[in-house]
Amino acid sequence: MTTATRQAEISRKTLETDIAVRLDLDGSGRSTLASGVPFLDHMLDQVARHGMLDLAVSAKGDLHIDAHHTVEDIGIAIGQALAQAVGDKKGIRRYGHAYVPLDEALSRVVVDFSGRPGLSFNVDFKRALIGAFDADLTQEFFQGLVNHARITLHIDNLRGSNAHHQCETVFKAFGRALRMAAELDSRAVGDVPSTKGAL
Repeated sequence: MTTATRQAEISRKTLETDIAVRLDLDGSGRSTLASGVPFLDHMLDQVARHGMLDLAVSAKGDLHIDAHHTVEDIGIAIGQALAQAVGDKKGIRRYGHAYVPLDEALSRVVVDFSGRPGLSFNVDFKRALIGAFDADLTQEFFQGLVNHARITLHIDNLRGSNAHHQCETVFKAFGRALRMAAELDSRAVGDVPSTKGAL
């Protein structure tokens, strides 16, 4: 990985999952997704498209048990890829935010490449399952991502009565907020956006 390319490749293998992630922060919104969890693939496609990053995810997990380990570990691997791709954070905007509606649902996501993992997750899903996907795993995904990307992330679903719409607005808003935060600021090239001089 170099700052110029802002790309990363991560392989993560445990007794529960085997995951490979490729990420390009300066991509064009393309994705190649084979997580074994179709709804998660749909959500990750939203992140890639709205974040204008290229994302490839391949995963084999213990789905015969449930999707928990697979979803969480994909979050971890994407978090590791983000940390690697953003590098020393020189010249990035650091902060990003987005409001995204989908019909009756509206979500707000705020990102800080702070170097400190922190997640505030406020989504009251209106049903437990979105198709076959356990809605609780949304928070597990983002917790794994935050811990390993070392970002601060605030996720608030402000309204919504359809769980699919609620979840989709969260992932779309995350992609757009991430894009803003990771974007290079032409007026700050070479500088770390912190009074401490490091993030």
